[in-house]
Amino acid sequence: MKLRAIVKLNVSVAFALVLTASTVFCQNTQTPTDGQAARPLNMLVLGDSIIWGQGLKAEHKSWYQVKLWLETNTGRTVIEKVEAHSGAVIERSSLTDNLTATNPEVNVGLPTVNDEIDDALRFYSDGARVDLVLLSGCGNDVGAQNLLNASGSEEIYRLTEAKCSSPVERLLRRITTSFPAAEVIVTGYYPFFSEQTRNDFIMKALTRRFFKTNPGAPKMSSKEVLERLTTNSKEWYQASNKALAEAVRKVNAELGGGRERVMFAKIEFPPDYSFAARRTRLWGLNRSPFRMALVMLSFGRILLPSNDEVRRQRTASCDEVYKRQPNETPEQKKERQKGHMLCRYAALGHPNRKGALLYADAITNLLKTTQGVIGSSSR
Repeated sequence: MKLRAIVKLNVSVAFALVLTASTVFCQNTQTPTDGQAARPLNMLVLGDSIIWGQGLKAEHKSWYQVKLWLETNTGRTVIEKVEAHSGAVIERSSLTDNLTATNPEVNVGLPTVNDEIDDALRFYSDGARVDLVLLSGCGNDVGAQNLLNASGSEEIYRLTEAKCSSPVERLLRRITTSFPAAEVIVTGYYPFFSEQTRNDFIMKALTRRFFKTNPGAPKMSSKEVLERLTTNSKEWYQASNKALAEAVRKVNAELGGGRERVMFAKIEFPPDYSFAARRTRLWGLNRSPFRMALVMLSFGRILLPSNDEVRRQRTASCDEVYKRQPNETPEQKKERQKGHMLCRYAALGHPNRKGALLYADAITNLLKTTQGVIGSSSR
């Protein structure tokens, strides 16, 4: 997605308060039989950067915390298969390039979420072995830059409806068919900016670098830009929640069976959790005194690095993916350098460790309602 450096949605999804939640749930935990305990639970993670856990070390990602929660509350080992990666789109029609990367931190569209399903089916050989699927998707298909540059709510709802309704319904039908015994949890997104986002000189420099107004549009002040970003973020949050919840409802209705196999995990996200807010739950910029001094001395030519946990590893992978090509034209060079910068800052606007807890909490709260269902068959 464009503007991935600030808000990369490239569409995934974050951690629960595992010990607290487990204490409550354990009051109703059933003791597994010997047969159940002998078979591990299989958890498949599909989608984009949200559920992948952009910028987080493995032990801080939402899916990992869900794994620990399940092991604590079922007494069974959980084996995860993580296909999700940064930048993943649901459908190839949303692709802007055909780049691939070996590091899931690099924000590229391929493999698509449908490709991820293909890979998982090859891995399991029998999709019925999967007990739980965690999914985030459609944000990259919509495109962050499209969302943040949208003229208003009508355009945002149109974009969201096109990419988060029917495409997600088709995806969920395929997932529930491919993994017929699995419970499926679809995670929502969140508002990136709010009225609590600080609008200091760092934020102004960031918006100048990444926020692009449409050609011929009137020039906007930094205050007007932030107001636009805030309004569009709220509209996206509401529109995406509505579309994803409705897609889940429709697929459940088609499945029948008297219970909801597919569940939607809405993420509660107050204004002061947004980007650069006082209690932000999103990765931002490293504002250490040393870094700030460098910015001041360079008159803003030097950008602050992101403050996520895997910045160095991602940067090394970005250098490889966006390395200089022989005989590239000036335009190709410009595009490559732009992609390289977006890649380096891909964690910006993604859930940090505290934000990841919100996601895992939302997921585990839903899992409490499936007690005795996940992994209950003898397969």
